Amino acid sequence: ELRYNSKKDSWISNYSSRRKLNKELITKLAIREYISEHRNLFITGATDCGKTYIACAFGMDACKQYFVRLSYLLIGLEMAWVDGNYKKVMAKYSNLLVLVLDEWYLLKPTDAEQRDIFELLHRRRK
Repeated sequence: ELRYNSKKDSWISNYSSRRKLNKELITKLAIREYISEHRNLFITGATDCGKTYIACAFGMDACKQYFVRLSYLLIGLEMAWVDGNYKKVMAKYSNLLVLVLDEWYLLKPTDAEQRDIFELLHRRRK
């Protein structure tokens, strides 16, 4: 069983012999080096060994680090525009290695918000 311990900011695993997990590899992956190194993560193994569970755990961890609801992002950009911090806030979101924007269909962006979304996506193209 692989679960995240937010108090220690680390992964805790049950390395039973049946699962044949590589503790050293799991520990390395838990510090997210694969993201900063622009590497893909492939998880292989026998049926019922926990591949999906591990993939979800790492995916959810990455999302916790770089996850924002689109409505919150747009409000933040609007406030930054008023405060004169627009470029700084836009750079913050543009330079993240992983960014997950959630709940696109819950709002209809204004023309200005559409421009912000386009600008952010354009800046993230590398």
